[in-house]
Amino acid sequence: MLNITAARKAARSTPMLDIAPLIDMVFILLIFFLVNTSYVKETGIDVNRPTASSASAKNQTAILIAIDHENRVFMERREIDLRAVRANVARALAEAPESQVVVVADRASSTGIAIRVMDSCRMAGADNVSLAANLPQES
Repeated sequence: MLNITAARKAARSTPMLDIAPLIDMVFILLIFFLVNTSYVKETGIDVNRPTASSASAKNQTAILIAIDHENRVFMERREIDLRAVRANVARALAEAPESQVVVVADRASSTGIAIRVMDSCRMAGADNVSLAANLPQES
């Protein structure tokens, strides 16, 4: 004999959708993109860089330090004291040891400040310190 009541209950029940695997997959994708994203830390100011015919593009992760036309030093969108460059670069190198340091100096800034910043970077343990320049415009 058929159980009519059980058959009716089975027909009336709505199917359940389990979203736990979907949530797991979203979190896995989020972690994947966070791990594989390279973070670019900007200097926080606009600098009028000089041009150089021997300038070349660098694809490696860089620690950027900017010097503006008033000889103020910026790193990670905040102004820092010249004496604090060494500590800030050492901290940044501890986070990413293979990074290179790029000093982005304004063409109106003092060469002496740029040299002191580069020296502080080397004293902090940076092996690859360079100055940023623009390629000359072709006419």
